[in-house]
Amino acid sequence: MQPLVNATVYIVDDDAEVRDALAWMLRSRRLLSESFASAEAFEAMLRSRPPQVDPACALLDVRMPGMSGLALFDRLVEMDVIAALPVIFLTGHADVPTAVATVKRGAFDFCEKPFSDNVLVDRIEHALQASSAYLETLRSQQGVRERVAELTDREQAVMRLVIDGLPNKLIADELTISVRTVEVHRARVFDKMQVKSAVELANLLRDLA
Repeated sequence: MQPLVNATVYIVDDDAEVRDALAWMLRSRRLLSESFASAEAFEAMLRSRPPQVDPACALLDVRMPGMSGLALFDRLVEMDVIAALPVIFLTGHADVPTAVATVKRGAFDFCEKPFSDNVLVDRIEHALQASSAYLETLRSQQGVRERVAELTDREQAVMRLVIDGLPNKLIADELTISVRTVEVHRARVFDKMQVKSAVELANLLRDLA
């Protein structure tokens, strides 16, 4: 699996030696990382930065002074970022049941200490791929929204009826316009939305839901 360009692994652990060891391991695998000594510092960074545009994931220690990794995860859920920023917990044996429960709530995975470097890197790479796929979906959906916004009111009205499956004659009757005018608007909608059929158009807009 090739490393993703501009992907970042955030390391959140109060142990400086652990942070340094993880950062070194990631560098050896050509993965960029940023380290944080506390959950509070990481949360502050997330809240102050622009919206995420590049793939990323977070390695969270479960037990830390102050805000724990579990409490931080709850904050990330509230911020609605865990799809774009998958979370992998680093846990001791006693924390495994808790980590498993957290995975059921949306965490990407957990790795039990002491962990295998290869296993951890494999999970990190899969988390980054998941982040990349989610961000690409968001970009695609934003592109569709922008194309819809470029349609005129009449084109949007025609588009809605096309999606409902109405033939041109019934669309013309519904909007009190000629069939020829419907055909023109329909062609313009397909062109602006970059589709070739009503089915493709419906599928494109359904993905926005």
